[in-house]
Amino acid sequence: MTKSIGPTRAEPGTSTTMKDGVHPKYVDCSVTCGCGETFRTHATVKELRIEICSKCHPFYSGKQKFVDAAGRVDKFLKKYGKTGAAKS
Repeated sequence: MTKSIGPTRAEPGTSTTMKDGVHPKYVDCSVTCGCGETFRTHATVKELRIEICSKCHPFYSGKQKFVDAAGRVDKFLKKYGKTGAAKS
């Protein structure tokens, strides 16, 4: 007798379906980027707000852009006393 390890395949002619009440609803979703770009996709939520999308990301756009989220650079410079570099 052999013991099966891992998932098993369904018998031919039968179908496997998702269980009811286990999986979240999959709905149309509106995605809004910080640069103003919007597009529609599918997700488990109706609305997403993102900081960087493929239109403004440096890898895809070819433009280098400095993103300082929530003043992290200023906070670092204040903490370590290097204020001369922040003004330039």
